[in-house]
Amino acid sequence: MSEMANTDPEGMDGVRMTWNVWPRTKVEASKCVIPLAASIQPIRPHPDVPTLPYAPLRCKTCAAVLNCYARVDFTAKIWICPFCYQRNHFPQHYSMISETNLPAELYPQYTTVEHTLPNTNPDPNANAAAAVFVFVLDTCMIEEEMGYVKSALNQALGLLPENAMVGLVSFGTQAQVHELGFSDMSKVYVFRGDKDIPKEQVLEQLGLAASGRRPVGPASYNKPGGGGAAMQNGFPNAGIDRFLLPASECEFTLSSLLDELQPDQWPVKNGHRPSRCTGVALSVAAGLLGACLPGTGARIIALVGGPCTEGPGSIVSKDLSEPVRSHKDLDKEAAPYFKKATKFYDSFAQQLVSQGHVLDVFASALDQVGVAEMKVAVERTGGLVVLSESFGHSVFKDSFKRVFEEGEQSLGLCFNGTLEINCSKDIKIQGIIGPCTSMEKKGPNVSDTVIGEGNTTAWKLCGLDKSTCLTVLFDLSSSERSGAPGTVNPQLYLQFLTSYQNSEGKMLLRVTTVTRRWVDSAVNSEELVQGFDQETAAVVVARITSLKMEMEEGFDATRWLDRSLIRVCSKFGDYRKDDPSSFTLNPCFSMFPQFMFNLRRSQFVQVFNNSPDETAYFRMLLNRENISNAAVMIQPSLISYSFDSMPQPALLDVASISADRILLLDSYFSVVIFHGMTIAQWRNSGYQHQPEHAAFAQLLQSPHNDAQLIIRERFPVPRLVVCDQHGSQARFLLAKLNPSATYNNAHEMSAGSDVIFTDDVSLQVFYEHLQRLAVQS
Repeated sequence: MSEMANTDPEGMDGVRMTWNVWPRTKVEASKCVIPLAASIQPIRPHPDVPTLPYAPLRCKTCAAVLNCYARVDFTAKIWICPFCYQRNHFPQHYSMISETNLPAELYPQYTTVEHTLPNTNPDPNANAAAAVFVFVLDTCMIEEEMGYVKSALNQALGLLPENAMVGLVSFGTQAQVHELGFSDMSKVYVFRGDKDIPKEQVLEQLGLAASGRRPVGPASYNKPGGGGAAMQNGFPNAGIDRFLLPASECEFTLSSLLDELQPDQWPVKNGHRPSRCTGVALSVAAGLLGACLPGTGARIIALVGGPCTEGPGSIVSKDLSEPVRSHKDLDKEAAPYFKKATKFYDSFAQQLVSQGHVLDVFASALDQVGVAEMKVAVERTGGLVVLSESFGHSVFKDSFKRVFEEGEQSLGLCFNGTLEINCSKDIKIQGIIGPCTSMEKKGPNVSDTVIGEGNTTAWKLCGLDKSTCLTVLFDLSSSERSGAPGTVNPQLYLQFLTSYQNSEGKMLLRVTTVTRRWVDSAVNSEELVQGFDQETAAVVVARITSLKMEMEEGFDATRWLDRSLIRVCSKFGDYRKDDPSSFTLNPCFSMFPQFMFNLRRSQFVQVFNNSPDETAYFRMLLNRENISNAAVMIQPSLISYSFDSMPQPALLDVASISADRILLLDSYFSVVIFHGMTIAQWRNSGYQHQPEHAAFAQLLQSPHNDAQLIIRERFPVPRLVVCDQHGSQARFLLAKLNPSATYNNAHEMSAGSDVIFTDDVSLQVFYEHLQRLAVQS
């Protein structure tokens, strides 16, 4: 069992919790310091999850779905809901059930099942399920970059499913919508880039306004003359098919259009930035998608090559002497464009969420492009984001290709998701951190404290994929009466209901029901300790810290983390008062201080030397990746390769560097292959090409093979850095290592090892301080 748990800790439910046994009261829960939280992957694929070809049964009081924890009376044909104890009668089509003839959702091993929902579309022939992709292409770039983007787009068009609908908007000083349905010559609709354009005006100018449309409702289907052609590709035939065409029909038109597309022709004054109207182009694309049928899955894929300098969403002036905002500017409120741009993207996010559409951003530039401002729109719609320094870089090229790939490598992009959570009656939901939007659906399980997207028991996930992960934060109701939770029922129940449209256009509902035990932690804290998941706890703390750094002015993250860690060690450590040498931590907590040490030093907390765009990018990925991946972002993994032994994990410490070793560092965003001095000299002398040194050739190749395995599995594709000891790129490794050897104690070092020039404390010193503070009375 334990071996299984290590290979797949999420299991078929895709759920991991900070505490797997819950304290009974709010007071006891607050003493645990680490909040009650669950990390869920709503649609993670798993071979054991059954798909049931019928709609689920719901409780008539609380709308929870029938599951394997419901009590069933087979003779009376009644089931009792584990959430609200309501007695529900089984409908007629369940009349055959008995203890030996169970429906799949009552099998005890099926804690997660997937129901196929009936298609709501009245016309069986209408292909409303075809997903829509609108590419929004920046043309303010040099010829070389344009070439890279065009080839990436042509490759993407070849990979799209034939029935996927495609549209193109290009922008520079102005935004242009390309009419793909007009193949005789290229025809574009131009929008001014300097002022905000409401959705109605976009539709009006494109000739798609409601007044010009024939109403297409269920009534006008299949009537004589009611227009068999009224539905084309699932769109009301209001001319939208001039702009959105199936990939199979417009591939030739689009590739010839891309060939002719020039970099933006508007002259740029010396010492000025080009004028780029990113905000208007995105508004126009969203307006165009607003003419689709409601419930159509659609993505706006923005390819951006620089900062917006024109119209709504601008982040900097055109004058090059004014740099793009830095973290210092944001702290001192010296970023004049920031608030206005964020407000624009906030309302843009609301428009996209109400339409159910997704914004993906691929930003490739040496300077910032405004990801920090766009973050709200990407996160609330569940979009993808990739940051690289050029459209020719493998980080962009390989990631962009992955979005459209099918089969094993597919991201499993899905649309129009909603997540509902039901929980036992004393549990309150504070909110969710991750790519979703609150639907403001009130209920008895909503907590007064809001963290992230809260005030609700239902969330909208416009876009989600098989790796999407959300963090749900819980609270207990403060009633201290004798009926404390768990006195009647020792088990608590949580149910996650995710309905979504998969890539084939089918509507599915995934039902995951989990149970955990209540424990009286005042009496028995041993059970509580055994149920602690330190990896999940570290990631949840990192996500809360990132959120607080964005939301609370003057929040001192390092200090808050230190105080939380000291409280955890005081509560769960074994020690004699005021005797640091007596301090020990239970193995269930032993890794946690090290995670916190690395979190304090990580790019999530130390924003120095990162731009606001990079910080926003790192945080978005931290919030949407699964626990194992997020743990690697906080605490990278290090593998050592040498002649004497098989590849093996090494300590994330400068002492692991040795002249005759190769190290492979995986810090999630980059993968570093680091050659020790001696290895590098042998390689430069070409020993690997000599037949008698075949073992050396194999040693050199081994980390590259392992790095490719990591890169192939990951999205966004990480940056591969190959470097040598004392080389300039070695900084990618040194920045992540524990500085146990610095210039202060360099004389104690063995030959061939390395030192780090820093005044940061080492893990050893950090531990000593922690022990001293934890045992203080």
